[in-house]
Amino acid sequence: MAIAGTTVTPEVRAGMGVFIGICTVLFAACATATFMLHDAMSAMGAMPMPGGWTLSMAWTRMCGQTWAGAAASFLGMWVVMMAVMMLPSLAPVLWRVTARPELFYAVAGIAYFCVWAMLGLAVFAPGAALAALAMHWPALARAMPMLAGVVVLCAGALQFTEWKARQLACCRYAPAMPAYTGAAWRYGLRLGLHCSYCCAGLTASLLAVGVMDLRVMAAVTAAITAERLAPAGARVAKGIGVVTVNAGVLLIARAAGLG
Repeated sequence: MAIAGTTVTPEVRAGMGVFIGICTVLFAACATATFMLHDAMSAMGAMPMPGGWTLSMAWTRMCGQTWAGAAASFLGMWVVMMAVMMLPSLAPVLWRVTARPELFYAVAGIAYFCVWAMLGLAVFAPGAALAALAMHWPALARAMPMLAGVVVLCAGALQFTEWKARQLACCRYAPAMPAYTGAAWRYGLRLGLHCSYCCAGLTASLLAVGVMDLRVMAAVTAAITAERLAPAGARVAKGIGVVTVNAGVLLIARAAGLG
């Protein structure tokens, strides 16, 4: 994880050990929290819907809960889930800065996940509204599996676009920045924005198929990490696109009763 062309001094090696240790602990804590939230959601059950699918309680209010409380619960779930999914590809980028790394990592990391938190808030309102409509309109509920398949299909197609290639390049080759607080905050915000753009299709697939489905979450995490860190990231992204398009076609076929 050392920067190319940089002499790995004992101080740098020690800093790398601390950095890896912090990332590992943070990843393990967020992964544990994600599993606990998944188990809690499973214990509450999911609502069977017309069309043969189930509605996750992540999009609904619990008994006696306000919408503000529901949004806060979703946001907490979203942030720990995004930490698990993004840390494997974020950590090598943050390590590029060696001057005063402890301050830079903290500030840049907080800024990065602030972007994802804002995205979570933006996602919750339309998601909760769509869930409420599906509960009251059986025709919409029956159409949801087909809509999910279309979202996944479009997400796969997005992997082949020049726009995706540009966003992926911004994430893979983000320049090192001076490690002072203002630059670190701006760096984290910019990296978070590029990351959210780059992951737009895969994130949409996760939301469409099941925001707390651990299997889908693991697949999306592996896809994001591979296209960011693999030597041939652009080809990996297109390979992921092939798999995602096929998954979308399969979901549409199942929704149409053909699978």
